[in-house]
Amino acid sequence: MTIQPGQIYRAATPLDGGRRILIASRPASHDYVWVCDAVTRLRPRTISLRSLHASPTTRDGQPRRTGYILEAGQ
Repeated sequence: MTIQPGQIYRAATPLDGGRRILIASRPASHDYVWVCDAVTRLRPRTISLRSLHASPTTRDGQPRRTGYILEAGQ
């Protein structure tokens, strides 16, 4: 999976209400990305690359409950 600036991810946590984040930048050779709110572009922060997933299911086929899932068409 290639993580690039401009991609939008949604929260996998059901209680989070589908919060969406935008990848603002990805520093080279680091294990984190800078993100912000996908709608308002506010609240910049870093998130570990381990929290970003391409698939909404785990390798066992169960729905993800943590992290962020890449939105379709990205």
